Amino acid sequence: MQNHVLDYLDNIITKCPDKVAFANDKEELTFRDVYDKTRSIGSYVHKQGIYKEPVIVFMNKHPKTVTAFFGVIEGGCFYVPIDEQMPAARINLILENVKPRLMICDDKTIKKAETFDTTAKAVLYEDIADTEVNEKALVEIRERAIDTDPIYIVFTSGSTGVPKGVAACHRSVLDYIEQLSEVLKFDENTVFGNQTPLYFDACLKELYPTLKFGATTYLIPKGHFMMPIKLVEFLNEKKVNTVCWVVSALTMISSLQTFDTVTPKYLKTIAFGSEVFPVKQFNLWKTTLPEADFVNLYGPTEGTGMCCYYRADRLFEEGESIPIGRPFKNTEIMLLDENNKLADTGELCIRGTSVTLGYYNNPQKTAEAFVQNPLNSAYPELIYRTGDIATRNEAGELVFVSRKDYQIKHMGHRIELGEIEANVNALQNIQTCACVYSKLDEKIVLYYVGDKDKATLIKELREKLPRYMIPNELEKLQTMLFTPNGKIDRKALLVKYEETKQACATE
Repeated sequence: MQNHVLDYLDNIITKCPDKVAFANDKEELTFRDVYDKTRSIGSYVHKQGIYKEPVIVFMNKHPKTVTAFFGVIEGGCFYVPIDEQMPAARINLILENVKPRLMICDDKTIKKAETFDTTAKAVLYEDIADTEVNEKALVEIRERAIDTDPIYIVFTSGSTGVPKGVAACHRSVLDYIEQLSEVLKFDENTVFGNQTPLYFDACLKELYPTLKFGATTYLIPKGHFMMPIKLVEFLNEKKVNTVCWVVSALTMISSLQTFDTVTPKYLKTIAFGSEVFPVKQFNLWKTTLPEADFVNLYGPTEGTGMCCYYRADRLFEEGESIPIGRPFKNTEIMLLDENNKLADTGELCIRGTSVTLGYYNNPQKTAEAFVQNPLNSAYPELIYRTGDIATRNEAGELVFVSRKDYQIKHMGHRIELGEIEANVNALQNIQTCACVYSKLDEKIVLYYVGDKDKATLIKELREKLPRYMIPNELEKLQTMLFTPNGKIDRKALLVKYEETKQACATE
C-alpha cells in the first residue's frame, strides 16, 4: 500500500525513464532526470542534518523547481514554495512563521534571498542537484516515513494581515490525486498545460499525476497568458490535451475572440475552478470544443485542493449557475446551518482524508477552522469549515452561493479583504480604511481616510501585497461610513460604489 507520494516516482521510473516529465518552452526533464535530481537533493538535505523540517524553495517557475520540491520530500522534510513575485514583506512573514534552516534558490533569486530577515542557509539549486546519492540514508528516511507526515506548506491570505500556512500530508495528497485522476480520467497519454504558479496548491493537479501515470507537464510561460493567440498556439505546438485552469485564464481566451483565429486542437479535458465561470464565456468554450470534457472543480487549500466536481456536459442559459456538483469519493460534504444542523442551504464543511493538518505554527486560526464534527460527539473527528455558503438543487447537486465572510475569489485567488485592510492600516498617514468587492465589475475597491494620495498608496501597497491583491479602485473619503453600533459600514460603501458605477454607465 502506498504511503508516500514519491512511490509514484519510484514506480514510474522503471516504465518510462526517457519520457519527458516536466518541461517549459526551453528545457525538458525526463523521468530519469527527475529521479536523479530528486535523490541528489534529498541526500543534500539529509547531509545538512535537517529532518522533518520546513525547507524553503525560492526559485522561479521552472522544471527544476519541481525536482527541488520532490528532493525536499525525499530528504524527509516538507517544502515551502515562495516566489520572486511575492513582496519581501510577505516573504519575511512566511519566514518568521516557518523558521527554516535551509533555502534552495536559483541564480535569479539567490541575491534577493540574502536580503531576507532569516538565518536560513541559502544554497543554489545547481550546487546541490548533483550531490552524491546517499542510498543508505534515503532508504532509512523512507522506512521511517508515515502517511501523516507533512510534505508541503502553502500560504494563503490571512484576515489579520499575516498569511496562513496550510500544511498537507502524504495521505491527503495521495487520496486527492487518486480521486482527481479518476474524475478527470488521466492516463499515460495525458499532456498537461500548467497555468498555476508553483507556490499555490493548485499545481498539485499536474505535478503528482505526472508521476503517477508517466504523463507530461508543460509549465506554460507566464507571458503567454497576456497573449491569447500565442497561448493557444503553444498548446497546439506541445499537443496539450488537459488543462486545469482558473476561470479567468479561460475567459481571457474566449472573451478576446481568440477562437476566430486559432482553436486548441488537442484539448480533450478542460477542468476549471477557483471562481464562477460566466455562462456566456463557458458556452463559447463548449461550442468551440463540443467533444471535450468540461469539469467544474471546487475545493479550498485546506481541503488539499479540489473536493467536488461537476461534469458540465451542456450549454447553460444566462442566469444559470454551473453547479459544483458532488464530492469526490472518500469525502463527505456537509451543509451546516447556524445551529450546526444539516440544512439544504448552509456553510459547506468538509469531512474526510482530504482535510489537511491545519495552519502551521498557528493553533488559534487552526482551532477556528478545523473543528470537531458537531454531528459526532462519540470520538475526535475534525472537519474543515470553508466559510462558503452552498445549497443543493433539485438534482441534489451542490451549488455555490456566496462567501460567509469577507473572503473573496478574485483573478483565481482566494483573498481575505481583511489582509488588504491590515496592510493599508499599517501605512503612515492612514486613519482608517475598508475594502469591498464589487461583483458588478469584479473589482476590489478600497476606501480610505488619510493624508495620502492614491498614487503613493498604490506604490506602497505594491511593496507589501501580491499583485492580485492590489485594489482595482481607490476612493479617498473625508470621513468613513459607520453603522449605528460604530462598525465600518461595508455594505453602505459597496452600495455607494455600485450606484456610482451604474449612474456613470447610464449617462
